Amino acid sequence: MHRRNFIKLSATTLAAATFSKLTYAAANASLINLPDEVWAQTDGDWVKLSRNGGSVFTHNAVRVEVKENKGSQGVYVMSPEAALRGIRLKWKYKPVKNALMLGDHWERSYGDLAWKKQQPDIKNPWYVLLHDDSSTVCFGVKTGCNTFCWWQIKPDAIELTMDTHSGGVGVKLGQRTLHAADVVTMLNKPNENAFATDSRFCALMCDKPRLPKLPVYGINDWYYAYGNNSYESIKNETAVMAELVSDTHNKPFSVIDDGWQQPDDFSIANEKFKDMHKMADEIKGLGMRPGLWTRPLIARLDDKKSMLAPTIRGRDDAKAPILDPTVPETLERVKRNFKLYKQWGYHMVKHDYSTYDIFGRWGFQMMDSFTVPGWKYNDDTKTNVEIINNLYAAIRESAQDMYVIGCNTVSHLSAGLFELNRTGDDTSGREWPRTKKMGVNTLGFRLPQHNTFYAVDGDCVGITKYVPWDKTKLWLQLLAESGAPLFISADSKVLGAEQKAAVKLAFAQAAKKQPTGEPLDWLTNQWPEKWKLNNRVVTFNWD
Repeated sequence: MHRRNFIKLSATTLAAATFSKLTYAAANASLINLPDEVWAQTDGDWVKLSRNGGSVFTHNAVRVEVKENKGSQGVYVMSPEAALRGIRLKWKYKPVKNALMLGDHWERSYGDLAWKKQQPDIKNPWYVLLHDDSSTVCFGVKTGCNTFCWWQIKPDAIELTMDTHSGGVGVKLGQRTLHAADVVTMLNKPNENAFATDSRFCALMCDKPRLPKLPVYGINDWYYAYGNNSYESIKNETAVMAELVSDTHNKPFSVIDDGWQQPDDFSIANEKFKDMHKMADEIKGLGMRPGLWTRPLIARLDDKKSMLAPTIRGRDDAKAPILDPTVPETLERVKRNFKLYKQWGYHMVKHDYSTYDIFGRWGFQMMDSFTVPGWKYNDDTKTNVEIINNLYAAIRESAQDMYVIGCNTVSHLSAGLFELNRTGDDTSGREWPRTKKMGVNTLGFRLPQHNTFYAVDGDCVGITKYVPWDKTKLWLQLLAESGAPLFISADSKVLGAEQKAAVKLAFAQAAKKQPTGEPLDWLTNQWPEKWKLNNRVVTFNWD
């Protein structure tokens, strides 16, 4: 291993020792050493590349170069002849056995984030933290990269894999060089806990987060209506909830979820709504800011076949064909729809389903591979991540100054482009255990990304007759005091005096800037119960 210029550490903890052996100091930053081994996968098995002096590794026509890039180690890849499926970097070192590890998720989390014992088969998407009793070390890649990246902690090594598939086949790079990723590392400061280190590392990974100008809060109709909405229902529910708003400087949002559109066309309102411009004006007149839900890659049933993504398992519903995001006409339609929402007068757009529509899988199903193997898009010269980046850039450009919420979007690619990101799977207006599992977990483990990647949306508080109020009010309190966005999905028919008072207080709290909440027992509790909120300790009994 290349060992010059190792960072000098006074700490003697095992985790710090791991860090010092894998990194070195350069230009006031900690950079990871050159990998001991570099591997590539083309059409067959993984093959080991040879180091050709310096920082270049080759095998046949495959070339990988690792070089310093503004405080990170950039990985640059060429494969002019063979379709490339992936690159793997390996640093030989025996990690500390008793250190816990924490990774992220590809898109939303699914109630499964936790500090875990090291297991060599676990893929840690985007970054991994190792923590012993007093030290936390971080290894990751910067946001906005061009490959899907994951870390694995092996018994004798730390590995970083960069997936370069295009659809379900290897990417055909031709003569271009792919800037695969930028690798960054960090060690905790003296007396800094793991949560603070995680937050600081997220800020390092994302150079320029795009954030809301003011805290975001408001209402969403999904968890009481579940698509059974209309112009009148949105108008009535908005009017009821608007009476509970006390902050006139930072107005809340009223987000219309699924159910307003024609089944296969997100540019036309259905008969229940008829006029979406009028709907937006109605919401504004009631003192809220209008928001809208959309599914950008759904195709019309009469679309020509050349615009459609290939049919694969998980993406084979004849009633819901999917657009190919590599076709220019698809991106033009996406842009046109977002510009239309802006013309209608909406201030926020929540776009959903794009990761599932691209891969035919949810994030928790992306275990061995991201999608069904063997298929390709119209353009197979770009990696899946480059394809997603192009889609997100089209959304960002056409949204103009509207806030954008990504839902089922790739977290590491949303950072810096979208003001908000739904970081967990759906909570519920019908079953409390689901809200606890998804909501509390994603808030506890992804709040380090709040205001470092984007504003972290932990999903809604569903106030309905199906969920016990004594539990719902706890979730309401946590969201309202977390500093993160608060969205309430309330059936006005179940709002009594106690519920209205709690909502009014929650709106007032969420409207103002607050310190980011901190889970104090997250090292041992997957659904943290002990929290630091507004500089005081609050304990929740989720069960």
